Amino acid sequence: MSRFAGKTIVVTGSGKEKGLGQGILRRFADEGANCVVSDLLIDAEAEGVAEELRARGAKVTAVACDVSDPGQCQALVDQAVAAFGTVDIFVNNAGIGFMMKPLLEVDPKDWATVIAVNLSGAFYCTQAAAKAMIAGGKGGRIINIASQAAKTGFPHLPAYVSSKHGMVGLTRASALELGAHGITVNAVCPNHVTTGLGGQQNEYFSKLLGFDSVEAYLANMSAKNPMGRPGLPSDTAAACAWLASQDAFYVTGEALNVSGGEEMH
Repeated sequence: MSRFAGKTIVVTGSGKEKGLGQGILRRFADEGANCVVSDLLIDAEAEGVAEELRARGAKVTAVACDVSDPGQCQALVDQAVAAFGTVDIFVNNAGIGFMMKPLLEVDPKDWATVIAVNLSGAFYCTQAAAKAMIAGGKGGRIINIASQAAKTGFPHLPAYVSSKHGMVGLTRASALELGAHGITVNAVCPNHVTTGLGGQQNEYFSKLLGFDSVEAYLANMSAKNPMGRPGLPSDTAAACAWLASQDAFYVTGEALNVSGGEEMH
């Protein structure tokens, strides 16, 4: 398939092996897109992600970006346009959720850090990407990687849950204003995926909930899911590919659950 041939996709937070960002870029690389890998640092791991995408036949560039800095978000978009001439698909995937503490013990600095990355970062990047898409005159797709935590509360994650709920609000507000420019804005809400961040959550919550091991915690999670397993990066990637396709040209402002039936509202 080459339905994204000639299109350019930027995915923030995509420089980690086995991460959602890598999974999303793999899907788009396989369908012909030019790929922009971006993470806080373009280190050996991020370069490895880029090289793997090149091995799949994609044209790839890697750009460092701290999404909590609006100037760096603008620079990311500018460099993507300089490399490939356009930004057609922008995925706000960068996020942090490892600051797990009871509500009454959360440090205000940690709260501010999570909101700055997960929510403000998505806003800064949406603004920069939308300006480039409008200038290009061909519309575009903005996809926000929210979470099941955008629909349901979870203990010991007040900042993360709040940021993801806020991301759905940002999605809806952005969709209202950008539709006139042919830009759709949607969110994808995956359930738990064992990425690097997911692994940290597994360790924390397996102990918090009294499981003997992470394996027992994951087995319980699978048993409660109608489809019998937690999510995979490829599940989220498939949803992104559909939202970015022409088939979804009339879908905007939505927060799509990709949870195997675990989340239904």
